[in-house]
Amino acid sequence: MRPVGSITRGTTNPNRLRRVDNWIAATLGGVLRRAPDPLVVDLGYGASPITAIELHARLGVPVAGLEIDPARVAAARPYETAGLRFRLGGFELAGLRPTLVRAFNVLRQYGEQDVPAAWSAMTATGALLVEGTCDELGRLAAWVLVAPAGPRTLTLASRLATLDTPGTLAERLPKALIHHNVPGERIHALLADLDAGWRAGAPLSVFGPRQRWRAAVEAARSAGWPVLDRPARWRLGEVTVPYSAVAP
Repeated sequence: MRPVGSITRGTTNPNRLRRVDNWIAATLGGVLRRAPDPLVVDLGYGASPITAIELHARLGVPVAGLEIDPARVAAARPYETAGLRFRLGGFELAGLRPTLVRAFNVLRQYGEQDVPAAWSAMTATGALLVEGTCDELGRLAAWVLVAPAGPRTLTLASRLATLDTPGTLAERLPKALIHHNVPGERIHALLADLDAGWRAGAPLSVFGPRQRWRAAVEAARSAGWPVLDRPARWRLGEVTVPYSAVAP
């Protein structure tokens, strides 16, 4: 089966995807536990297999790392274990039928017009897809949970100790949203309301950035945003909303 897609830059770092991995474990762990074959695909792991190795360790389920670059697959093969393998593949998933696909910092390097087809290809066999973007150190991240029927949720996540303002997360929005952070679009309005709440919560900084972030999320919820997660996730610097609330 010929891989579908294009070779991307492949930049990666240890712990870069820890935020999304921990979210997957907390939010989708039940889905993986109930699956008869809880295979997870790390699509486009890059020049180093470290993100696939970490994903396997964090989830404790079988992981297949897929890359469209044969040289990257060859370099990763020595790291294979009983529950971790590496294969040549792209959006067609190399013929695998995973329960979950994680594709991070992949579609960022494609055009927005390519996103719907890529989402459809990766969920065609019934898999859930977590697709998103993060910065080089994993301090800022955003991802969409996509089901075969379409996108379900958007999550914004950050390392609160280094966050200057929620608006900074705009730089790491998934490809489907990043060009829509302009006045009149819903994603722009969400970030603006989080920013307003962050500014209003400035006095809470003396108690730490978690309290200030919580105030920002509560302000956004008071403004009418349908926040889906609870304070336990907010403490981690996250907020999740239905994708329909921010869709272009």
